[in-house]
Amino acid sequence: MSAPATAMHPKYEVVIGLEVHVQLATKSKVFSWSSTAFGAEPNTQTDPVCLGMPGTLPVLNAGAVEAAVRLGLAAGCAIRPRCRFSRKHYFYPDLPKGFQISQFDEPICEGGAIKFRLHGEPHSVRLTRIHMEEDAGKNLHAAAGVSFVDYNRAGVPLCEIVSEPDVRSAEEAAEYVRAIRALVRYLGIGDGNMEEGSLRCDANVSLRLHGAKEYGTKAEIKNMNSFKNVRDAVEYEVKRQASLLDKGERVVQETRLWDASRGVTQSMRSKEQAHDYKYFPEPDLPPLVVDEAYLAQVRASQPELPEDRFARYTGKDGLSPQDAGVLVADRETAAYFDAVVKAGAPGKKAANWVINEVLARVADPRALGGADLAVPAAALAELVNLIEGGTLSGKLGKDVFAKMWAEKRTAGDIVKAEGLTQVSDTGALEEACKRVVAANPEEAARFKDTPKLMGFFVGAVMKETGGKANPKAVNEILRRLLG
Repeated sequence: MSAPATAMHPKYEVVIGLEVHVQLATKSKVFSWSSTAFGAEPNTQTDPVCLGMPGTLPVLNAGAVEAAVRLGLAAGCAIRPRCRFSRKHYFYPDLPKGFQISQFDEPICEGGAIKFRLHGEPHSVRLTRIHMEEDAGKNLHAAAGVSFVDYNRAGVPLCEIVSEPDVRSAEEAAEYVRAIRALVRYLGIGDGNMEEGSLRCDANVSLRLHGAKEYGTKAEIKNMNSFKNVRDAVEYEVKRQASLLDKGERVVQETRLWDASRGVTQSMRSKEQAHDYKYFPEPDLPPLVVDEAYLAQVRASQPELPEDRFARYTGKDGLSPQDAGVLVADRETAAYFDAVVKAGAPGKKAANWVINEVLARVADPRALGGADLAVPAAALAELVNLIEGGTLSGKLGKDVFAKMWAEKRTAGDIVKAEGLTQVSDTGALEEACKRVVAANPEEAARFKDTPKLMGFFVGAVMKETGGKANPKAVNEILRRLLG
């Protein structure tokens, strides 16, 4: 179970289970050879297998299996030594075969949990299962009641992650989905882009009186394509159901769509009775066998995961939980920070620069993994060490960093070319401090009663020296001169 979260409602306990679909980053589809690239013209990435043409046979993509196993191992799941696929029957225009190849009673992964932190507190949401399946196509509805179907997504490999009803707040639900995206990206098995549909989330929301044992009637919410939408949709649904129960009315079991423009959920279809998908084993695919040798091979090549990195950063590297949380949120950010430290920068100083300066200049943290990054890790480490060694002041360091980012030059080159070395000569600094004190007699007279004026004098000396003065030395000289 997750750690206790702040109750969303004083009268009712919120109970949330989530189903998250992750698109796996294979180049071809799960049972055929068509491309999975995003953004192609409609119906240009199809083939006889994914279109369900008579006489075609599916062939399982080994890359998709490896991705599913990696995800299961990372979540602490039990990996089935033998599993199989089933046909899930329903009829909708975006499903060309009339059935979806999925897994039913023998999923590849069972149990496990997704671990994350919310407001610094550890949370763990149990998983029921992770199973593999193929995606359906996409219905496109145009004006005048005309609809089209794009089958480019048909057959794209998915992992569906089904949680236990452990989540107790909208905020926790959003953070759970965020943790899955981070995990998927760390493993390199998907990009987790909710806007492009490669990570999709459905939430089952119900309420029950605090202390009650029985679950309430649930409503399933779909069409949430951002973390904000997950949080907002669940919050709205909780308020809607609470209002119904307070009035003595009943909650109807149904599927609802989130309308982000209006900020409401709206009824899509009733689910008073469970769908009968008439599952039966897929006759054209043999059982999938995952032996111990294969598991050992995949386990040995697993990367360091977010929670493991968090523990390392807050332990050996001595970072605060807040800084460690920011750094581990994206694989590329963590890798960039590690590279800065490996290049010789002190951990805490490196973290400050990565969080406050580097991340402020990138729209997407994944850019930190690019070869054309304006300030590579080694270049940032050089700058941090110039500041730590006293060559640059903190203020000059920020000026130099801005030039590094804009001009793709190293800190050493900029300092040498522009003569930006910090002034630490006590004689020169004392003369500058004396000039500033002499120019501000009123402030000097008030200093003993108003120590906060030290900031005024330090700033004036920095201006006098073009920002090159050593702040520590300036403080010591000014304290002596001002008495």
